This record gives sequence, C-alpha cells and structure tokens, in this order.
Amino acid sequence: MATTGSSLACEGMYSKLIDDEGAYDDLNRRPDVGLCAHPVSPIRLIPGPSGPGPYRLATICLATLCAVLLISVIAVTAHYKNKPQRDEKEATSEMQQQTQDFDTLALTASISKLKEENKQLQEEKKQLQKEKDELLAKLNSMIATKAPEVIKPPTKAPIVCPVDWHLFNNSCYFISRTTRDWPESKSYCQSQGAYLAIIHTAEEQTFLWDHLPRGHWNAYWFGITDGHTEDQWKWVDDTPLVGGFWEVGEPNNHINEDCGYIVKTRVLERVAIRSWYDAPCTAYWPFICEKEMDAVASSAVPH
Repeated sequence: MATTGSSLACEGMYSKLIDDEGAYDDLNRRPDVGLCAHPVSPIRLIPGPSGPGPYRLATICLATLCAVLLISVIAVTAHYKNKPQRDEKEATSEMQQQTQDFDTLALTASISKLKEENKQLQEEKKQLQKEKDELLAKLNSMIATKAPEVIKPPTKAPIVCPVDWHLFNNSCYFISRTTRDWPESKSYCQSQGAYLAIIHTAEEQTFLWDHLPRGHWNAYWFGITDGHTEDQWKWVDDTPLVGGFWEVGEPNNHINEDCGYIVKTRVLERVAIRSWYDAPCTAYWPFICEKEMDAVASSAVPH
C-alpha cells in the first residue's frame, strides 16, 4: 500500500511539472526519474499548445523597439548636424544687414555734412560777390572822378623812297646809270645822305640782284674794301665782313684788287649768292647806294 501511495504521489508531481513546462520542445522533454524513489511505469506525455511562445513575441517587440530608437537617433543626429549651418547662414545674413545699415548711416551723415558745407560755401560766395560789387563801384567812382589821360602811340607813316630808289625793309636803294671809280661812288652816295650798299643777308643780296640788268659784264660797286689791310674786308661803316656772297675763287687780289663789286651777266647759270668779285678801286663801274629810312626822314625826301 505504501508503494502504491508513493507511486501516485510521484505521478501527481510529474504531471504538474509537465503542465508548468509545456512551452519547451517535446524533443527536450524526458522523465525526471530521480524524483521518485521507486521506478514508475512509463507515462505518455501530452504535447503543449502549438504557436510562438511568449519569449519569441518578446524578441519581436524588442527588435521593433530597437529599430524605432535607431531611426530616432539618426533623425536627431541629422537635425543637429544641419542646425549649425543654418545658424551660420543666419549669423552671416545678420552681419551683412548690420554692415548695410552702418554704411547707410555713414552715407546719410556724409550727405548731411556735404549739404552743410555747400550751404556755407554759397553764403561765402554771396559775401564775396557783394564785396566785389562794392569794390567795382568804388573803382568806377574813382575813374569817373579823375579819368587818366590815354597816350596813344604815334601812327608810323609808311616809308616812301625818293624817285628811282627801291624800298627793301627799312632802306632805300639807288642803282646808278653812270660810272665812277670806287672812291667817287662812295662820295656820291654820301652826298645823297646815303652810303655804298652794305649787304648782310641773302634776301637783301637777291633783292638787289633782281633789280640789276643783265649784260655782257654788268658790274656794280658796293660798300666793301680791304684797302687798309689786305684780306681783311670791311664795310664802309668800318664793321668787318662776315661770310659774303663771293664767286668761287674770289677774292683773289689779282693786280691789287681792293674793292668789291657785283656782276650780273647773260649767263643764266650765274646766281645771286655767288656774284661778288674784287677789282682795282680805280676801275669805273656803276654803283649801288643805300639809305636807311624812317617816317620822319621819308616825309622830308624830295620826289
């Protein structure tokens, strides 16, 4: 009886264990033979209910929660990553706005200052114009009180040469038709208030040359000589000759030639600026006189 009672007790305990651990897999189930002191007859195990157990459901829930947390972390990270860029842009925009506001204020202040300065300049201009008008009024009053005598320069009368004399610049020139030696020609010119022509420029030389007639050997005395010192040619006013318009090879002092003359022949190749020769002062040639003129002298010249 005791054995039977123990067996019943063991069976009851084993059945309870089966009910408590029904969630385990049937493959892991085995009779716990160590629980009873006596061997028991094999008992047929009753399988537990089918479908997922509570641990599998908990695992799914936990995985879902982790996914939600991961998505949340990613979203928060992206939010805070972009936030500094937006803050930097906002700060830059604010700084630019402040700069523009400062520039506007500075420009406004400059314009105001320029307007004020312009106003002051306009006032100074009015004051200066007023002072100028007052000075002009005083000056006009002084002029009206005592007008200065205006001295007009005398009008210079045109130079008029005597008959048969030719005007060039401020001198009149006489080309004789009679012949004399060089000393007699000089004396005749002096008797006319003139002197044997003194020729300094190519223009003057050409002017006289153009008034000379062409001929076989037309020669005319003019005012040059080296009678005092050989080869030291001087004008009749005792000034030395500079340059001159000598023919090639002249002067050559052939047979004591101490006086100068101009030659104009029928040879067309002969030119004015190479037409001076020297000859003995005793030769008889026509001559050229020169008279310096001014307005007073010309008005007294008999025509």
